[in-house]
Amino acid sequence: MARRRMPDQDNYRELDVSDTSRRASSRGRVSSGGKGQAYGRQGSRGTQSRGGRGGSSGRGSRGRTSGRGYVPPRQRPVLTPTNLLLALIGFLFLACVSVVIVLNLRTIYYFDIRYQQLESQTGLSEAVIRENYDTLIDYNLVTKGVKKLEFPSFPMSEHGETHFREVKRIFFGIQYLLIISGVAFLFGLSRKLPRRDYGSLKLVSVLTFVIPLVLGLLAAVSWNSFFIKFHEIFFSNDYWIFDPVTDPVIRILPDAFFFHCALAILFFLLLFGLLTGAIYRFATRKYRRQRQMEQLMR
Repeated sequence: MARRRMPDQDNYRELDVSDTSRRASSRGRVSSGGKGQAYGRQGSRGTQSRGGRGGSSGRGSRGRTSGRGYVPPRQRPVLTPTNLLLALIGFLFLACVSVVIVLNLRTIYYFDIRYQQLESQTGLSEAVIRENYDTLIDYNLVTKGVKKLEFPSFPMSEHGETHFREVKRIFFGIQYLLIISGVAFLFGLSRKLPRRDYGSLKLVSVLTFVIPLVLGLLAAVSWNSFFIKFHEIFFSNDYWIFDPVTDPVIRILPDAFFFHCALAILFFLLLFGLLTGAIYRFATRKYRRQRQMEQLMR
């Protein structure tokens, strides 16, 4: 309470200054509050509209940023039935590729002509030996289309001709199987890779390491036993045992040459295993980084 003296009156008039000032201030707050609320409503609408646009942009960026609630993609399992089937097809394809490469890689035999000293052993010149070997290889290639095998310098028995015909069927089957398995393998990868399913590549790499190493160890321990067992599996007769008198071509085909061819096939298989393993590592590098980050954050 306060007292104010009125100039036109002799007595004093008691006034409630605090009440009047409170009323005036309340009127000011009401008027300013109305304006503030209006501005507040407009501001909230603007914020909501901007938030709506931000929300739409947030939906667009979902999956690209690791914001709240975003779960990064996990690597798919490796050992599944489809991956295993595709890996077997891929291994078959790479094995056929390795065989066909070595079949066409005539430099291996040209090296063995000098390394095995075939000229001094057979009494034939290197040119003659090469000519007969090239005739044999052309007979086993699908692209050459040679119907009948006739050596320029050697006679051939009926059993020898039968054996070479059986060998031709095996090599033709490998070349046709290369095409079929290659198409199937590429088709399977075209379905797997876009979904980031790289497990089949890892399994192919494992197979192309394990199987060649096992076969290579068996061949290294006893090449003669391995060579005989191989022929017993793939041939139903003993026509592969040549008589140098009736089939003198065997004189230019020493066992060491077939051993070198087997090593070359194993080498290419191991090389393809390294390549598929490197492709798998490159494709899954982000998952490895993700695991490393998760381990660091724990």
